[in-house]
Amino acid sequence: MKNFIIILFLSSYLFSTTQLSELLKINLLVEHYVEHTSKDKNLSLWAFLCMHYSGDNVKDTDYNKDMKLPFKTLDTCNYASINFCTPIQDFQFSKNISIKLYKTPFYKYNFSFSSNFHSAIWQPPKSC
Repeated sequence: MKNFIIILFLSSYLFSTTQLSELLKINLLVEHYVEHTSKDKNLSLWAFLCMHYSGDNVKDTDYNKDMKLPFKTLDTCNYASINFCTPIQDFQFSKNISIKLYKTPFYKYNFSFSSNFHSAIWQPPKSC
């Protein structure tokens, strides 16, 4: 029962906030592909997808059916978030500010590894 509720909430969230609802139109894609293959027996699935999803939208006789295919049009999803914030009671700023000034550097870097190989880069160029 717990898994069912989790799946229900997750799917309702994903279908309402993402374009996952376009997957419900897969049957329209299959039907439209069958229509095209009935007209042209040599049409492959790849050629069908390239015809409908790459390039410009050609206004042909089945333009309205083409626009109903999944991920063909962008349905903007307006997602409104409602936040409830409780007011903070009895908040006061503290007036005690302490500033410490250090005379010596707070951080001192010690390089514990030295190599002549790395320092050889900074030599002037030599002619052969």
